[in-house]
Amino acid sequence: MTREEFQQRCEVRRLGIGDAVSAFDCKDEDLNDFLLNEARLYRNALLSVTYVVEDKQTKEVLAYFSLSNDKISISDFESKTEFNRFRKHKFVNEKRLRSYPAIKIGRLAISDSAQHQSIGTYLLEFIEYYFIVDNKSGCRFVTVDAYVDAIPFYIKNNYQFLNNDDEDKRTRVMYFDLASLI
Repeated sequence: MTREEFQQRCEVRRLGIGDAVSAFDCKDEDLNDFLLNEARLYRNALLSVTYVVEDKQTKEVLAYFSLSNDKISISDFESKTEFNRFRKHKFVNEKRLRSYPAIKIGRLAISDSAQHQSIGTYLLEFIEYYFIVDNKSGCRFVTVDAYVDAIPFYIKNNYQFLNNDDEDKRTRVMYFDLASLI
């Protein structure tokens, strides 16, 4: 599916407080359960906001993602030296802080029926531009705790590993620098 076909066929919609999704299957029980049972609880507790991608004609939920606030800070690195290397590379001759604002992709899932159609890439672009064009607060990075199986997808979309502390874990912290889009 091309970007134009995606925009013609799909609508990205923020789930409202009373909204519920009754059917979704991405073949991952944890991701399915979040959308079907937990997204509303997270929203009500002000922990994250979930967006669904719906087919405009059928109203089928083809994908979803949830967002929450995050930061990249000195505590994300093994040492202060590593953090200083990171920020020196990203913030040459600029004000250096102890942490930098980010938005976290808490969940991102594509339904089994819509996989391998580039929807995930379009959603990453949507999120990235959402915080460049309509940014409501300072936000420099997009972060994600990527499942090991999803790492190639994020690498293909220019995400980088934050550090190497989690090489042997089920998920790896990755980030995208929004300043690369400006």
